Amino acid sequence: MRNIADTIKRLNARNTFADRPLSRATNSSLKPLPDFGSNPGNLRAWHYVPVGLVIDAPLVVVLHGCTQTAAEYDIGSGWSQLADKHGFALLFPEQQRSNNPNLCFNWFATADTTRGHGEALSISQMASTMIRRHSLDRSRTFITGLSAGGAMAGAMLATYPDLFAGGATIAGLPYATASSIPEAFDRMRGHGLQESAMLADRVRGASDYNGPWPSVSIWHGTDDMTVDPVNMEAIVAQWYSLHEIERPPTTGTVDGHTVRRWRNAEGIAVIKAYSIKGMGHGTPIQTTGSQSAGSARPFMLDVGISSTWHIAKSWNLIQGEAVTQTQNVIPYAPVPDKRLVRENGTQSVSLVIEKAMRAAGLIK
Repeated sequence: MRNIADTIKRLNARNTFADRPLSRATNSSLKPLPDFGSNPGNLRAWHYVPVGLVIDAPLVVVLHGCTQTAAEYDIGSGWSQLADKHGFALLFPEQQRSNNPNLCFNWFATADTTRGHGEALSISQMASTMIRRHSLDRSRTFITGLSAGGAMAGAMLATYPDLFAGGATIAGLPYATASSIPEAFDRMRGHGLQESAMLADRVRGASDYNGPWPSVSIWHGTDDMTVDPVNMEAIVAQWYSLHEIERPPTTGTVDGHTVRRWRNAEGIAVIKAYSIKGMGHGTPIQTTGSQSAGSARPFMLDVGISSTWHIAKSWNLIQGEAVTQTQNVIPYAPVPDKRLVRENGTQSVSLVIEKAMRAAGLIK
């Protein structure tokens, strides 16, 4: 695992580019979104609306990762390709170097991840403006992001759960698990992650929302050396407790990669966790085949499975196309730990985090 000193060195090296202006990719389909609100987070906004988009179409909010621009992430992930083909609108918030020299969304800063403040408010203003101007379906608004963008997507699900029906984090981190840069690096290494009940309470305290919680899917490479995969288990733990799931997950494979699904009392898979075998830090894409989208580039990794396609499919944005290579769906039920069993007899997901930490060598 890359140590923290090396990580800081790599990030400082990128800072030499901090004074260079952002350039927009020449083949980008994105257009600026002007006048979307007070914008306290000082973010840019880009959007894409396919020609002939129908009234009450869905909206997907997409958050890029560090060192990336909105246009670069769109080209790499292929979101506008799917929007053209299947008919939904896109919103791409974009970080500015004046806020973060590495173009990371400030997912660890309380001022930017609190409802009604900073970057979180800016993103919600953008989404509300898109819904109003283009007559989109507020009940079918979703959010996804990579790395810092994935962590910020989780922050948006926590602070504005009334705005989003579902979200997907890729190589991200749990909401409100860090409040400073040193803590952020520590959590990226997998150190200091809280117990599931505390993680869930952070989300409950982020708004006065009382309705059903958004569904979530979590994607992470097993060989990620930037954000330790144990963070995926912590995100599962955070939302498992919120959804009050009582059933054990089922586990299976999609395109050769392990997927776990947790279903609520109605049998709906409200949490999905994709472990991408052998993948490092980035967004998994597939550049060939019927489910292909995007193009390979830094942090956009062609590993034979399209997270973009599967995420869109899970939100019912893609109709009439089956998920391929799903097999071996069997119950997943780890041996209970008596210390971590609730009063009603169901196993706490804290055990999942603990076992993952032990496997990663982070605790003894």
